[in-house]
Parts: sequence; C-alpha cells; structure tokens
Amino acid sequence: MLFGDVQYWLDRRSFAADEIAIRFHHRLVLIHPFANGNGRHARLMADVLARRQDRSTFTWGGATWGGADIAHAGDFRRCYIEALRAADKNDIEPLLVFARS
Repeated sequence: MLFGDVQYWLDRRSFAADEIAIRFHHRLVLIHPFANGNGRHARLMADVLARRQDRSTFTWGGATWGGADIAHAGDFRRCYIEALRAADKNDIEPLLVFARS
C-alpha cells in the first residue's frame, strides 16, 4: 500500500520532492518491518527516493550535529524522535527540517 501511495504522490506531484521522500521515510518507520534498524533502513530508502527524483541525499541532522551517529547521540536522537512524533500528528515540517539540517 505504501509503494502505491508513493507512486500516486509522484505521478500527481502531490507534494514537493523532498516531502514525498520524507513522508515515505515516516511511513516506513511506522510500518517497522524489522526488529532493529528500521530508522536506518527508512533513511536509506528516503535517500534513494530523493536521488531518483534528482535531489541530493538528506543530511539527517549531520550539518547541525556534525555527523553524529543518530543511534547513539543523545540530543541528536531526541530531535529525530521528536520530529517523527510530530509527523505522527500530521506535522511533517519538523522531520523535513531535520532531514535537511
């Protein structure tokens, strides 16, 4: 269903390219297909989708946090989780900002 939604968004240009990739990322995290590594997988897939739309890959906070490892850096991870929670409430903007920061 998610891939069908993404194809629909792409075909109809429902959102800007970055937003499509970030909405895809968010939904992948929600689906949670693996016991571990869901965030890494979702970030990679969002980067792939961004590149397929001729966009650069996301920095995922790397510019702000100096390339910190999202899985281990306290404030860095907290910001990412807060952005995901905002997206859970239909506010995608914090996740878009985090992904490009």
